[in-house]
Amino acid sequence: MVRKVFLILFMIVVVIAATLAALALITQAGVLVLNRMHSAAGKIIGVAGARIHVVDIGPRDSDVPPVVMIHGASSNLETMRLPVGDMLAKNRRVILIDRPGHGWSSRDRLSDSTPSVQARMIEEALGKLGVTGAVLVVHSWAGSLGSLMALNYPQRVAGLVMLAPVAYPWPGGVGAYNKVVTTPVIGPLLAYTITLPLGLALVRPGTRSVFLPQAMPLDYVRAAAIALVLRPREFLANARDLVMLKAAVAGQAPRYAAIKVPTVVIHGDADETVSLDIHSRPFAAAVPGANLIVLPGVGHMVQNAVPGLVVREIEQMAAAPQRLVGRPEPTGEHQRPMRQLP
Repeated sequence: MVRKVFLILFMIVVVIAATLAALALITQAGVLVLNRMHSAAGKIIGVAGARIHVVDIGPRDSDVPPVVMIHGASSNLETMRLPVGDMLAKNRRVILIDRPGHGWSSRDRLSDSTPSVQARMIEEALGKLGVTGAVLVVHSWAGSLGSLMALNYPQRVAGLVMLAPVAYPWPGGVGAYNKVVTTPVIGPLLAYTITLPLGLALVRPGTRSVFLPQAMPLDYVRAAAIALVLRPREFLANARDLVMLKAAVAGQAPRYAAIKVPTVVIHGDADETVSLDIHSRPFAAAVPGANLIVLPGVGHMVQNAVPGLVVREIEQMAAAPQRLVGRPEPTGEHQRPMRQLP
């Protein structure tokens, strides 16, 4: 009887091990396919602790401030290129950046997941590009990074445009699966076996939900290379970024009143991913002279919902990127009716 039980347990272990091995092989094959489908489009800049992938497009005009665009969580620089980056690049230099650990940027340590560390890495990359006085455009998770860059590296930032940004702690967490993925042993085991095969089935509906109530553009998942986040190391990095974010913004939020660059915040009131009331309204109230534009009926992907408006705000910022002096009265909040949007 004992021998029979032992044999049954042995067979179960063999089946589990064989299944995991098969999933690991499928994952590695999937990574190769994704890398071939969405190869690096720019150049790699080595910085302390990371290698930063940068796509540098548009005309080089020394008299025109460049625009630097940084994406949020679960994505890469293509989500900033489409369509706003490409639209801006018709008239000015646009620098699109994969955050460390995302897209084709790598970081030496997964633990380098906080906005402060990633801001330091990106600042070093911009320095190697000779970029000063840029208009910094950030979305979602990168809102935390953009505000820190304006505070810590003001020589790099002439203006700040925040799109549905994360800026403050929020009630609740970031999803149980992200905490599981950041657990030692269990997280890597999942990331290198089941995450990619399962994620390929979920990436389209998951991405579509972020666009609600707007429709996701046709072919967006492929065009924006969203599936790259399913690669094991990037998936682990993304989960750690999300898990560490709440504590990070809690620590930096008291400093926002010291931001001295012109700031525009654009947020939809139908955003169910990042709350307008928790993040953008208090941020705009804290930053001297900040202008908050509220978009009725618009969700999280404001750069796709109203690209014309976003481009106009960036262009206006770039046309007069002078620093604020003292503490002027806030520009205030403006609500843009949908009928006025492009």
